Amino acid sequence: MPALAAEIQALGPGVDPEESRRAARVAFERTTELARAYEITDPPLVHNAKVNMGLKPRGLCWQWADDMESRLAQEEFRTRVLHRAIANWDNDLLIDHSTVIISARGDSMFDGIVLDPWRKGGRQTFVQTDEDPRYDWTPRAQVFAARADQ
Repeated sequence: MPALAAEIQALGPGVDPEESRRAARVAFERTTELARAYEITDPPLVHNAKVNMGLKPRGLCWQWADDMESRLAQEEFRTRVLHRAIANWDNDLLIDHSTVIISARGDSMFDGIVLDPWRKGGRQTFVQTDEDPRYDWTPRAQVFAARADQ
């Protein structure tokens, strides 16, 4: 948790240190709560299959992102903003992946930090958006607009 708080704090000089600590605490606490509620016992893709078969209640990546964003939004941060993003949306060979990103207020999601509890099956993973070795993120609104045009 301290490492995430430091990463959030490093987003810029106008980022409130107390908000950085609170955002990190909430991100980790919410991940633990959701892992319990979603009954996570398997790696992400196995869990996805169980959700899709009706064997588990929730836990698809977009559900993690929805629930994480909803909880973080309750904090009403003044110096940071939340973004939604999707990766692999334009690749027929891969399933798309959703996440929530936190950035300094006024910055884009590409200047922020990906908060991804799905990636490691209920363990909060965080990485700078533009340095994510696993995913190339696109703003969710842009993906939805592109899909609507198809």
